[in-house]
Amino acid sequence: MNPLSKAVSINPYFKINDGEVEAFKALIPKFIASTQSEKNCFYYDYTINGNMVFCREAYADSEAVLVHLENVGAHLEESGKISSIDRIEVHGPAEELAKLKEPLSELPVEYYEHIAGAQF
Repeated sequence: MNPLSKAVSINPYFKINDGEVEAFKALIPKFIASTQSEKNCFYYDYTINGNMVFCREAYADSEAVLVHLENVGAHLEESGKISSIDRIEVHGPAEELAKLKEPLSELPVEYYEHIAGAQF
């Protein structure tokens, strides 16, 4: 099995308030700067479609996810003033997802359990 098949990916969708797209874009470098030091982050990218911003990110395991959330907590609070989290998809092995359910219980999370993957 590819080691990435054991990773946990988080896919939050932020709905930006009317007139706040540029303000949200200005926060993105802050999120990225806080993530740069995370040694167990595989990738961390942003895309946008109108007033929806998608953050595509993956980590070695659930512990790395929790470290990341602590690192970006202040930015999430700031972004909450100009956007809302529409939904969050969390993908990964069942044992890693189980470790995240309590810490993420206040968020609109959909959990997707890994069931199969290709060997590369």
